[in-house]
Amino acid sequence: MELVYSGKTKDVFALENGNYLLKFKDDCTGKDGVFDPGENSVGLTIEGVGDVNLRMSVYFFEKVNAAGIKTHYVSADLANTTMEVLPAKVFGKGLEVICRHKAVGSFYRRYSDYIEEGANLPAYVETTFKDDAKGDPLVTKDGLIDLGVMTGEQYDDIKAMTQKITGIVADDLKEKGLVLYDIKFEFGYDADGKVMLIDEIASGNMRVYKDGEYVDPMTLSELFFA
Repeated sequence: MELVYSGKTKDVFALENGNYLLKFKDDCTGKDGVFDPGENSVGLTIEGVGDVNLRMSVYFFEKVNAAGIKTHYVSADLANTTMEVLPAKVFGKGLEVICRHKAVGSFYRRYSDYIEEGANLPAYVETTFKDDAKGDPLVTKDGLIDLGVMTGEQYDDIKAMTQKITGIVADDLKEKGLVLYDIKFEFGYDADGKVMLIDEIASGNMRVYKDGEYVDPMTLSELFFA
């Protein structure tokens, strides 16, 4: 296998069959040793987090695929903490898509003059460029189109897919007494320009509360698989 890219939380290898292999790490984004899915750099290492992130990703990717939503997921090897995925091009130099059910985190910090913290949001979707040096700047639909990052149709597909996938995740968590506040996704596209969900669907990419209290990623994974 050829190492193609070493990321914050995963390494990517090229396979002979044209697909790719993601190796999940135990590194998490955060600051000063505290996990934060919205941070731009690795802030801590939690033993076993790569394993539970992969397990949760497999669980949700299979659900999302079954719902007829296109993803890059092919298969997983839990023993080696790896996932085989279809090839996909990222939008621009990388784009993150956040779906918010509650006004918390960076959303609340930006718009606190207009909304109360923790207020409900209607599956609000926002996009940010993956750019650590610039603090992952927000970008609008018009910006993405005018900058040549994607077409309007691709944006509309991403928004619709994001809201559907978030609904699948939120409903599943709700059955376990957990409330999804927000979640972060990444999308790419295939050789025909068709949008697909890529990366992972894991506790490290979502903000979840139980009885009004924040649930950290490892605790969330334990509760999820209990």
